[in-house]
Amino acid sequence: MPRPSADAWTDPDCPVARTLDLVGDRWSLLVVRDAMDGARSFTEFQRRTGIARNILSDRLRKLGAHGLLTQRTAPTGRRLEYVLTDRGRDLFPVLLALRQWGERNAFEPGEPHSTLVDERGVRVPDVAPTGTDGTPLTADSTQVRKTGGSR
Repeated sequence: MPRPSADAWTDPDCPVARTLDLVGDRWSLLVVRDAMDGARSFTEFQRRTGIARNILSDRLRKLGAHGLLTQRTAPTGRRLEYVLTDRGRDLFPVLLALRQWGERNAFEPGEPHSTLVDERGVRVPDVAPTGTDGTPLTADSTQVRKTGGSR
């Protein structure tokens, strides 16, 4: 899988910055969202997102190059389809946190919006990070610590 060189990263030591370099634009995350929701074909992604064909082609290529999507032959055998890899599915908690933040902060009270439910139709509980002892974690109770070698 091709990766940017160390000097191509926005901030080479920061996992958040590296993640944003890979999937931080609006369209990439919407493609991943729709793939998680069952979209498989170029046409489905375009219909669901409204993205221009050239931008969609670029994002599908980029997500494939970074190992988040792969192509396989569709069950009909007549065309290729896009499916998430394990790396792509690993973005589920990220999208869930973004969704839940949006539910709380991007809509006016009572404004209609979609919601995520489990296979029984029950709303997915809010994500709440906790420490090993179960204590809630916040920006005030955590800190960044550099690991590994120095540059």
